Amino acid sequence: MTERVLTGITTTGTPHLGNYVGAIRPAIAASRAPGVESFFFLADYHALIKCDDPARIERSRLEIAATWLAAGLDTERVTFYRQSDIPEIPELTWLLTCVTSKGQMNRAHAYKAATDANDAAGEEQDAGVTMGLYCYPILMAADILLFNAHRVPVGRDQVQHIEMARDIGQRFNHLFGQGRELFVLPQAEIEESVATLPGLDGRKMSKSYDNTIPLFEGGARGLKDAVARIVTDSRLPGEPKDPEQSHLVTIHDAFADAEQRAAFRADLIAGLGWGDAKQRTVALIEAHVGPMRERYAELTAHPERIEAVLQEGARKARAVATPFLAELRQAVGLRPMVAVPQPKAAASDAGKPALPLFKQYRESDGRFYFKLTAHDGTVLLQSQGLAEGREAGSWVKRLKTEGAAALADAPVTFGEGVDRARVEAALAALVAAQE
Repeated sequence: MTERVLTGITTTGTPHLGNYVGAIRPAIAASRAPGVESFFFLADYHALIKCDDPARIERSRLEIAATWLAAGLDTERVTFYRQSDIPEIPELTWLLTCVTSKGQMNRAHAYKAATDANDAAGEEQDAGVTMGLYCYPILMAADILLFNAHRVPVGRDQVQHIEMARDIGQRFNHLFGQGRELFVLPQAEIEESVATLPGLDGRKMSKSYDNTIPLFEGGARGLKDAVARIVTDSRLPGEPKDPEQSHLVTIHDAFADAEQRAAFRADLIAGLGWGDAKQRTVALIEAHVGPMRERYAELTAHPERIEAVLQEGARKARAVATPFLAELRQAVGLRPMVAVPQPKAAASDAGKPALPLFKQYRESDGRFYFKLTAHDGTVLLQSQGLAEGREAGSWVKRLKTEGAAALADAPVTFGEGVDRARVEAALAALVAAQE
């Protein structure tokens, strides 16, 4: 069975080491596995929630796309696209919004963090909260569900959003699937050892905290300077260090194999100085990312090459998204209006009398009725009052298809002065007309 893997990065800044370790590297590795179909995207709609600087978003889209490609993404194997090039995503977002409860959105981490900060500052709870921030998890659900991704590589802090996508997809399936599973329910995939890479100050590495380590920006010197600013304790060279309490060790381990990790820990316990430990960490990271830097510089110098790659990716993505959204529109009732085919009278039928006609209606008593009339207006059959319109419709269908055989059970009486033979002949004509 082929499995789909999907992930993306918000285009609000220059890629840093946390982006690479937490999303890009595991996603590219997954894309090379047999039986995997991968969808990777630039989350530029998500960027609008966090950033109102157009130049920054434009530059970030270029830098992040170049990073994916420089890191070894094979666009022949994967579908690589910009979120904003897929109009089906915002349309699906609205369909999903219509089945998502407000209470679920109230529990989203990003929204709760904003309201908690407002409460702490004595502000009105929703001060500065946009609907983009509030509905962020629904847009993310649309990103995932539109392509029916089975697995979504994310940091641990994003697991809630995958769970929300599952809940929303399941609710949509229940309401509109009619027994079909329209959406695959995705699973979060976390690389446990480096699920959330710490930044210079020990908090999650994030552009919003200004505690990132650059991936390519500033070259080897920029990497060295950033690692030098990682916060460590005050223990001197020669004093034993506690590797389990060091953010530097976590960053080192994200690029080390098992043997290198064990040696690094043993040396710290034996008294390795923090300065030397940082130099070893820089050398380890540089050996990994250095070869990608030249390719990155070439790509950013020729953005038209990146644009061509993204346009081809959008074409591939829409080849999946467009027919699937048409299916979803059909499921929720957004269907084309088409004329009901009417039987055409053949030339040889020109001289034949018109067929009898069933009519359904509702009286002032609130009950539903139907009657069968001849072409001259004579009432052939008159129903009793029925509680539901669909019951009346069901009887009309039976009489049209079964003819006189349905009369025994039908809740009807013959019209005044009409005998059974005339009614049976009328019903037989209706049955014959459908054959």
